[in-house]
Amino acid sequence: MPMRQSILKVLAYFDLFDYPVTIEEILFFLDKEASLTDLNAELQLLTKEGLIFPDGAFYGLRNDPELTARRIRGNRHADDLLKIAARISRQLYRFPYVRGVGISGSLSKHFADEQADIDYFIITRRNRLWIARTLMHLFKKMNYLRNRQNWYCMNYYVDEEALEIKEKNIFTATEMITLLPASGNGGLVRFFDANDWTSHYFPHYRHRKKEAEGPVPSSFLKTVLEKLLDNRWGDRLDDLLQRWTSLRWQKKEERGDRNKKGNRMSLQNEKHFSRPNPANFQEKILSRYAQRLNELEVKWSAYESL
Repeated sequence: MPMRQSILKVLAYFDLFDYPVTIEEILFFLDKEASLTDLNAELQLLTKEGLIFPDGAFYGLRNDPELTARRIRGNRHADDLLKIAARISRQLYRFPYVRGVGISGSLSKHFADEQADIDYFIITRRNRLWIARTLMHLFKKMNYLRNRQNWYCMNYYVDEEALEIKEKNIFTATEMITLLPASGNGGLVRFFDANDWTSHYFPHYRHRKKEAEGPVPSSFLKTVLEKLLDNRWGDRLDDLLQRWTSLRWQKKEERGDRNKKGNRMSLQNEKHFSRPNPANFQEKILSRYAQRLNELEVKWSAYESL
């Protein structure tokens, strides 16, 4: 039964995203250590009992072949976008005060539909987040002219003062264990180490890859600006940009602005981080996950009592 509950949690979470998973992925996301042999045996029993449904290399809670076909299409598209994301990550790391770049969102889980964005997680130097963010978003504006703005979705920033993520739950733990290191190994390694709490949800977190492939040389602009602004004027500029951005986003929220996917635009801005408001997506996923678990536990318990 303990193994079954762990399997249920994995399948239930990814079922929220219509995403069947492989046996290796189930093992990776289990909340306890297990062997592949034991897991395979339990999956065979659950399949025989009609509680889960295999389709080729994938397992899910629904007997729907279209989910597998959708995943395969999404994996293929992700292969193309990951090559683009790797190149852009190296560009982003060359901006002043950037200390680490990771690939996040659905792409970090090796999936991308036709409308997928490329999302980045950015780590900056302490007290220079807003200078770095402003420069990077000015660069993003230039890509609107080429209709490539969806390749530059830098939507989550933390500086070296706030590496530990405050929200500790299954959603943030999943995002953490799947975050792909892209550039800036020093900042990324410190970030992963600061969030070792994730291993409470996923023991494999401690074994995950922490470093990106190969070093990225610093740019001339990065070197010069960091030296020029390494003083009180840099402190004042960073504070000014943070206040200006907060006022701008406050107006967007008051207008009820929405992004191209129809979701409410909302950003939490503080001195040491800039991120999407958890209430807009994270809390909805957690609520749906709890509800789905309850439904499935009733179904599985009813079967066990037969």
